[in-house]
Amino acid sequence: MKKSRAGLLAAVIGISLVATGCAGSPEQSDAGDAAPKVLKVAAVMSPMTDVVEAAGEAIEDGYEVELVEVGDYVTSNTILNSGDVYANFSQHIPYMQTFNEANDGTLVGVQPVYNFVIAFYSKTLDDIADLPDGATVAIPDDPSNTGRALKLLAGNDIITLDPAVDPYASTVKDITDNPKNLEFLQVPIASLNAAYEEADLVFQWPSHIKALGLTPEKDGLITELDDTFALNLVVQQKDADSAATAALKKAFTSDQAREVIESNGTIETAW
Repeated sequence: MKKSRAGLLAAVIGISLVATGCAGSPEQSDAGDAAPKVLKVAAVMSPMTDVVEAAGEAIEDGYEVELVEVGDYVTSNTILNSGDVYANFSQHIPYMQTFNEANDGTLVGVQPVYNFVIAFYSKTLDDIADLPDGATVAIPDDPSNTGRALKLLAGNDIITLDPAVDPYASTVKDITDNPKNLEFLQVPIASLNAAYEEADLVFQWPSHIKALGLTPEKDGLITELDDTFALNLVVQQKDADSAATAALKKAFTSDQAREVIESNGTIETAW
């Protein structure tokens, strides 16, 4: 199986810099060196990590995929932008674009891999119609997922957004009608599971809410699948057309990757 799992992020980066001087680049071997080129791919959690491992099984001869498991989405982008990994598989394009704008990044999505169902959940409610006046609603604090959460609420007539604003880019300031006087709590995606214990309504990704034993199909009060938010294989712009990236794209759309995706009830192939 052409893969290996990285340990602690600091150890991975430190060892890689000492050993190679540039951990992310696969083009370091001499042309005559027959050793496989190792492509480090960062991912945050399952099923992202599972797909990376499947791609490692499928990658063509001459390459190996090394999974670098990290704790959060910002780190995944930071180490890619700095060249410490070759690619990452942790995000949709709107999230990547927000990172680029805030960090002078040069990241680019090269292959949509899977779509996923997003949902709002509640510990106390069985029906969204029972959402009480003054309820607390927990949503992500990053711009792309804030817009997605608000758009979903607006699409279900719970709030109204300013029609002059792109709903994907909306913020709580763009709410023009809030008939239930909802109070919005904005926290990082990784903190939304904790908010589930206190808030009346919580927006969350299926890969995170799974830790609470919940799924969008069974437990989501309102759900949405929007291919604008397909999870993408991401590399630096300079590597977008390289042979290594072409090999990764082929591996991430392989039968092995498809099998992992189709065995998960909350995601579906995006190619």
